Amino acid sequence: MKTFSEIDTTVKRASKAMGFSWGIAEEIGKNIRLLELFGLPGLIHLNQYFKDYKIKQFQKVSLITKLNESNKIPYCPIIFGTNFIDQSNIMEELIEIEVKNMAFPLLFLPYVSRASEIIGKRIFLKIDEKEYLLNYNQSVLSNHLNGTIHESAKLISLKFLDNDNSFTANEWDNLYKLSENTFVEESDTLKNVGAGAGLTDND
Repeated sequence: MKTFSEIDTTVKRASKAMGFSWGIAEEIGKNIRLLELFGLPGLIHLNQYFKDYKIKQFQKVSLITKLNESNKIPYCPIIFGTNFIDQSNIMEELIEIEVKNMAFPLLFLPYVSRASEIIGKRIFLKIDEKEYLLNYNQSVLSNHLNGTIHESAKLISLKFLDNDNSFTANEWDNLYKLSENTFVEESDTLKNVGAGAGLTDND
């Protein structure tokens, strides 16, 4: 089995050989490593993407808006993703974003995952009928984890989720009261020990 470090390094070199700058190549290496770590078929999709890259000349984008649509040529997932992560702090103000017509959309997913960590919010990502919940670049929950290659997506939607607790205030209070049973009542002895060096100073 190939290590994640081997995957990262080889992908980075292959991306540079495809004509990407070293900076973009490093990003692609991190992203494929992340997809494989999540159990998603990143390397398979990247290989197919490279086969199509120079032939199809995917659509590039610089400024991402609430609605992004490419009528004829699919968006490039790497260029779109690079700009998405660079603009992530602005993106969250839009709350929801739609992208119509993107090539190899799975390659866009790690950019969204990393953006989730940058802005400190979970992001719900839907690629056609496939759903993903990105959790601060720590994990991904999905209803689609097989190795099928999807060369394009008609519609991608993203929603930035508010940081709400999964429990009620009452449930928290109940647990906190239980935790109070471990609190140690402060005594004069503990006060003296915790106050500093005490009567003996070895300095």
